[in-house]
Amino acid sequence: QVQLVESGGGLVQPGGSLKLSCEASGFTFSTYSMYWYRQAPGKERDFVAAITGSGGNTNYSDSVKGRFTISRDNAKSTVCLQMNSLKPEDTAVYYCIVWVEYREYRGQGTQVTVSS
Repeated sequence: QVQLVESGGGLVQPGGSLKLSCEASGFTFSTYSMYWYRQAPGKERDFVAAITGSGGNTNYSDSVKGRFTISRDNAKSTVCLQMNSLKPEDTAVYYCIVWVEYREYRGQGTQVTVSS
């Protein structure tokens, strides 16, 4: 079955950096686009970044463009999100998501807190 396991969250000061990772299993990883979304308390889930199966194309929300970088290693079935210049408004639970056969799968999420 499809499994996604996120890691790398934590508490960081404004301006700091974190790198999130998502290990995937249960599907042919290299053939699927992968997504990062986030959800802050009391708010709807927001798109953060996406990467195609080959890794050749990426897309970012305007709020993170230029600060975050999504990447993937198909040999390790892993997708990462490098987050730089973090702001308090980046505080949220970050989820790795994939749609396989029109069904959404996501991991348990990893908490990112940006605070001084």
